[in-house]
Amino acid sequence: MPASTLPLCAGYPRFPELTVPGLARPDAGTAERWRALIRQHGPAEAARRVQGDFAVALTLDDGSVFLAVDRFAIRTLCWRVEGGALQVADRADAFGVQEIDPQALFDYLYFHVIPSPRTVFDGVQRLPAGHYGLFKDGRLTVQPYWVPTFAPQPSAQADFNALRDEFRDLLKTSVADQLDGSTPACFLSGGTDSSTVTGMACAAAGRPAVAYSIGFEADGYDEMAYARLAARHFGAEHREIYYTQADLLRDIPRVAGGYDQPFGNSSALPSYLASLRAHEDGVTRMLAGDGGDELFGGNSRYATQRIFEVYERVPALVRKGLLEPFFRLPPVAAAPLLRKGASYIRQATTPMPDRVQDYNLIKRLGYADVFTTGFLRRVDTGSVNVQQRAVWALPQASDELDRHLGYDWRYTLAECDLPKVVGTTGLGGLSVGFPMLDARLVDFSSRLPVDYKLRGKALRWFFKEALRGFLPDDVITKQKQGFGLPFGVWLVQHEGLKAMARDALQAGVARGIVRPEFIRTLLEQRMPEHPHYYGTMAWILIMMEHWFRRHAPDWKLRA
Repeated sequence: MPASTLPLCAGYPRFPELTVPGLARPDAGTAERWRALIRQHGPAEAARRVQGDFAVALTLDDGSVFLAVDRFAIRTLCWRVEGGALQVADRADAFGVQEIDPQALFDYLYFHVIPSPRTVFDGVQRLPAGHYGLFKDGRLTVQPYWVPTFAPQPSAQADFNALRDEFRDLLKTSVADQLDGSTPACFLSGGTDSSTVTGMACAAAGRPAVAYSIGFEADGYDEMAYARLAARHFGAEHREIYYTQADLLRDIPRVAGGYDQPFGNSSALPSYLASLRAHEDGVTRMLAGDGGDELFGGNSRYATQRIFEVYERVPALVRKGLLEPFFRLPPVAAAPLLRKGASYIRQATTPMPDRVQDYNLIKRLGYADVFTTGFLRRVDTGSVNVQQRAVWALPQASDELDRHLGYDWRYTLAECDLPKVVGTTGLGGLSVGFPMLDARLVDFSSRLPVDYKLRGKALRWFFKEALRGFLPDDVITKQKQGFGLPFGVWLVQHEGLKAMARDALQAGVARGIVRPEFIRTLLEQRMPEHPHYYGTMAWILIMMEHWFRRHAPDWKLRA
């Protein structure tokens, strides 16, 4: 869409009942309902009351402009102020701006996405998830209207059977609400989330849903056996698609260029192919299972971080007076038998969320070894930590696990996984729904006892136990994989991919971003030795270069 088209009302918002005369009628337009709700409750409360996915920008009675996106920014809204006038669009590349922000490029290479509010274009910003804005007198003020708020029940007071029944009912309702009467269709990786959505979609539609699964002919990456199991269990019509190196060569330019800014989630490519196949089959809308891990405690790093919390229970006198001085001694930290202890204490004494980024790829590789001196002069490498700390502080949570979940609602879901699915389904000509992110399910997860999410080392304990008898047991007990792309493995095996990588990575050198020595070492030494690990670095650079070729082919870092 072009910039500055008002009103902008996108998505599938669900409005509460309105008491304003004349607006309870079903034919009231979306913009009219938004204005009525704002008159009743004010901008922040109005946005808080609307459920579903939405992006809205409209002029209010007093001449100000109201902007908002849903809790998870499933729908995006970008803006800039030019000559005192506000311009808005659903994409960052809709404003005709050509000036690239080097800081955004650094953010991309650090996070593999560009987190809001920054975009790759200088002067163009994106409204963060759960935020609204008011533009008045030439100035836009942006604030959160909703923050993750956790009020977990004590475990001893929880009634598992009642919670299980409520959870299943909410799942049925949320999936049914996302179906639009067209052919029911789902992504099916074979994991618990996508299998649950597929099973609920079959039940809600009263007929077999069409389930699309992606497989890879690479050891450790293919989950097709579990997808087949789930499809058989629920009676879904199963479509198996095997993604190949040839598909990858063909799709990288289109998918990278299809996003409005550099985007590095590698599972976008198989999601795109599944969307294309679904579109060819006449499907118009897909359901995705994203969100279950982040709502119910399913990521392995949650259990890892619990290990570091144990250190806080050691008496401070012992920690500060004995353990930390001892393990910081250089001979101790270098001793093979004591090195793990030194690493544990170093991580345990690093506050969250900085500890989450302890293994960040470019941080471990070394900024000075990866980037040119000119590029580093143009960026603030510490700004990524400042932003993360602000997001970490935002949730209202008494337990660190819940705070971590709220943090992931922003960084894992709103900034990465959801744009991946929305972007690739859009490229494939489909719309997409996320039943797991229904506001009622989000609120339900926020009041679950903490140990219902992580019980010892058992991830998403409640989710799995509540769905026993509905999901196949093998799906419940399997290890999580998803649509992960074996890019690094393929890169070292396939001559066409090697040539593409060499060309794209050398272009990054020519643009003045990365050091030629780093690229040479990456291609000749590191990739052959550890293709899975270093393949990620090659991937994000390749996707960035192919984005440049579509959107800013002549851009180079200015001296």
